[in-house]
Amino acid sequence: MSRRFASGLVVGKFCPLHRGHELLIRRALAECARVFVLSWSRPELPGCEPERRAAWLARRFPEATSLVLTDAALVALRPPPEWAALPANDADPRLLRRFTAWICEAAWRVRPDAIFTSEPDGSDFADELTRWFQRQGPARSPVVAVAVDPDRASAPISGRRVREDVHAHRAWLSPDVYRDFVRRLVLLGGESTGKSSLAQALAAALDTLHVPEYGRELWLERRGALAFPDLLHIGQQQIAREEAALGRANRWLICDTSPLTTLFYSHHLFARADPALEALAARTYDLVVLCAPDFAFVQDGTRQDAAFRRHQHAWYLDQLARRQIHFLSAAGSMDERIATIRRAAAASAPTAT
Repeated sequence: MSRRFASGLVVGKFCPLHRGHELLIRRALAECARVFVLSWSRPELPGCEPERRAAWLARRFPEATSLVLTDAALVALRPPPEWAALPANDADPRLLRRFTAWICEAAWRVRPDAIFTSEPDGSDFADELTRWFQRQGPARSPVVAVAVDPDRASAPISGRRVREDVHAHRAWLSPDVYRDFVRRLVLLGGESTGKSSLAQALAAALDTLHVPEYGRELWLERRGALAFPDLLHIGQQQIAREEAALGRANRWLICDTSPLTTLFYSHHLFARADPALEALAARTYDLVVLCAPDFAFVQDGTRQDAAFRRHQHAWYLDQLARRQIHFLSAAGSMDERIATIRRAAAASAPTAT
């Protein structure tokens, strides 16, 4: 299919990348053989760091050529003195447009045929790009401004509104973006400490999802006959399930266990652990909860005994101390544990930006 333009440009902070931005980029991809996406922000905005923005663009638009600028990336392009640092977000619009034109040439060796924007000054932006690209002669065709949803009828949202409450406006974010605003809460605990029941109840109380313990599923499937390589597979699969669930969760993702638990069982069953599993066990979580062994021990036919539970609890305490991991102790009834965790989750919530 022939495209209207050989190349097109989309510029924005993308803090965060919302569906309005995606509408712009998709329109550019539909009309251009090549699409270049440029992003920078000065100052940087919490939760929308350059690494995140680059990841969002790569996940959503791998077919586009994207560049998220930092001061270090700018220095690598050897800019002239006037652009030794990234321009501020509120700098003179003409300077911002000229900077954009210089980046197109310096970073990509391209002079886009069109700029796609929903801003009312799109024509001014195109005119400034044209002046820059024609500075060595007027032979080049003018840059075309393509207006996309200028009245915000299709995407009545802005980055500022989303940042005010990301979770309230999550419908304007793709799961690939929203996932980076979901925090992970992990439950640790010995056998028969109510961990799995708590994971389900806590997810219901917080109106979100929980990730069940894959290792227990495999243990039951294999009737307890696990081989050494299975332990690494369990750790990898547990993380894969977490990653797959993040974009569908709500504020928090409840993780029934972590690779640290798998590490415990690897040493218990085989007196050793795969180095890759040791590395997975260092995975971090936003809130770590250790379930106290204060429930009556229940033997369901797959567990060991109360003495083993005490040993496992002591191992967690030792590991958390060695790794300098702050944790919350959850004790008492199910309702008491949920109340304790909810208070901690509310207290640790990031502030709006």
